[in-house]
Amino acid sequence: MADTQRPLSPHLQVYKWQVQMLTSILHRVTGVALAVGSLVLIGGLLHLAAGEDSFNHFREIAGSPIGMLLLFGWSWALFYHLWNGVRHLLQDAGSGYAIPQFIRSSWLSIIGSIVLTVLVWAYVLMAGGAA
Repeated sequence: MADTQRPLSPHLQVYKWQVQMLTSILHRVTGVALAVGSLVLIGGLLHLAAGEDSFNHFREIAGSPIGMLLLFGWSWALFYHLWNGVRHLLQDAGSGYAIPQFIRSSWLSIIGSIVLTVLVWAYVLMAGGAA
């Protein structure tokens, strides 16, 4: 082989982390989480169709601390994926490509998803829906 003296591709440790990198990775991760969470949701619907005893068993699992944590995470993934998807649609339409706008919209998708998740869960918990 010829010695070309070209640099090797940099590893992730070389890159300076930016919010754009984070939003890209989170978009992929939340997409997978939504797919897995949807399977759990389908399982809940199957328990509902199986009868009251079966659904009560599912409610016990979903109402446990671990179940609530998973539901909270799934709802955040839903809201994040929604916000970031809308951001991508706007960029596909040709707006928001300037670096300051891109950074601002990245932060908006992260912060907006957290705010929506907290608002929805505050409503659910105050209304007694998680009981």
